[in-house]
Amino acid sequence: MTECVFCKIVAGEIPSTKVYEDDHAFAFADTNPQAETHVLVVPKKHYADLPDLANDPEAAAGLLAGIRDLAQEKGLSDFRTVFNTGAGVGQTVFHVHAHVLAGRSFGWPPG
Repeated sequence: MTECVFCKIVAGEIPSTKVYEDDHAFAFADTNPQAETHVLVVPKKHYADLPDLANDPEAAAGLLAGIRDLAQEKGLSDFRTVFNTGAGVGQTVFHVHAHVLAGRSFGWPPG
């Protein structure tokens, strides 16, 4: 998808701080971090959102394995993974992506 900013990052057309890469996933530092560690993990192939990705089980498994491997490489035992699906909940780039956050308290347990 030629107009997608994340596709351009994966292709190397837009610079990023690459954190992890394998055959299925590409991870890079968020430019507006919300935690000490804030990485975006995207499938290398374009999928607009989670329902779109779910139609390709191999790609979905590859993305989850990429998140797992990134966490292992970074030594993250406690981390938060967030997917936003739809503009109403904050998705601004319509290429499915996971936010992997760690290094600060996220208010758990609640209360």
